[in-house]
Amino acid sequence: MGGEAFGMANGNESSEGPAGPMAAMVATAGSVVAESPSSAVSTYIKLVLLGLIICISLVGNLVVSLLVLRDRTLHKAPYYFLLDLCLADTIRSAICFPFVLVSIKNGSAWTYSVLSCKVVAFMAVLFCFHAAFMLFCISVTRYMAIAHHRFYSKRMTFWTCVAVVCMVWTLSVAMAFPPVFDVGTYKFIREEDQCIFEHRYFKANDTLGFMLMLAVLILATHVVYMKLLLFEYKHRKMKPVQMVPAISQNWTFHGPGATGQAAANWIAGFGRGPMPPTLLGIRQNLHNQNRRLLGMEEFKAEKQLGRMFYMITLLFLVLWSPYIVACYWRVFVKACTIPHRYLSTTVWMSFAQAGVNPIVCFFLNKDLKKGLLSHLPACCRTKPHLPREPYCVIQKKNIQSRGSDFCAAD
Repeated sequence: MGGEAFGMANGNESSEGPAGPMAAMVATAGSVVAESPSSAVSTYIKLVLLGLIICISLVGNLVVSLLVLRDRTLHKAPYYFLLDLCLADTIRSAICFPFVLVSIKNGSAWTYSVLSCKVVAFMAVLFCFHAAFMLFCISVTRYMAIAHHRFYSKRMTFWTCVAVVCMVWTLSVAMAFPPVFDVGTYKFIREEDQCIFEHRYFKANDTLGFMLMLAVLILATHVVYMKLLLFEYKHRKMKPVQMVPAISQNWTFHGPGATGQAAANWIAGFGRGPMPPTLLGIRQNLHNQNRRLLGMEEFKAEKQLGRMFYMITLLFLVLWSPYIVACYWRVFVKACTIPHRYLSTTVWMSFAQAGVNPIVCFFLNKDLKKGLLSHLPACCRTKPHLPREPYCVIQKKNIQSRGSDFCAAD
């Protein structure tokens, strides 16, 4: 079955006509010999880069996942979504990328069965849509955490996060599963060294619908973040509390502070009448007593998380947008030829996206950085600067006369 798939992948090379199979073989061998130095160097560079991406992705995402699972202070909604993203990137790096390594090593050819190619392509598309759907849901929750914090703190429980994660995976499977039944949709693309969705002219298959869905998701995510930025800019200055003075009518006060002011005036001899009651004032609204307000420290923490997730979303857009442009190029331009260097660069940028999330997390999240440093060996930790002990300076000239000493500290 593997030989059939290999022959199918290179079917265009075997159809040389009945007249000259030996001549075609000699010409092919000559071209391989002529191009062997440059192709060997490019293959070596690809293998090293992809191996580096796999190592960074596996180590970084697993470390972030373990920190979130072990630290109870991180058992909150944003970190549950971050855990799901990291686990998805780990599975992608552990399952999909090794097949790309083997195909590069075999000269950009697929040596496995057609069914396995469809499975790998399905998983690659699944993880791409999963990241897009999850980043959109995270942007919505970030907006709710700042603009509607009372509802967010009350409703975003552990089971709500589980429901959101299940919904994201369901939508991702719904987007990636239908092309499995379409003949020739999931196949090995030699220029990309991977099994992926075959993007054709928009009249040939359903490529346009998939690409439009992905573009709409990315655009909607950035629209939500722009709305969050505008909300923070609009509420960047808090209004100070305005103290309303008590209103006096014949030394009878009404309003905030009326009880104390009326009692003080009665003791001083102003006004007439009985002693004012001890509990006199404005009745407080009961439902405002239990209102969940967003404190300054919580606001800073939510803003820090929003900044981290926006950087993850922005890097997803930067690393995937060149490949999306190439896909749209194939969709709208009939019989187009994309430059090989551009296509290879876009594919490897999409591979690199699997390893950038842990780097962003450790750079922009103090809690994850603190948790990582606490689990490092003692020799690798940075020792904090301790203040020096106070020291005494004794004046030798005045020891006999005064016997005084002066102490100072750094």
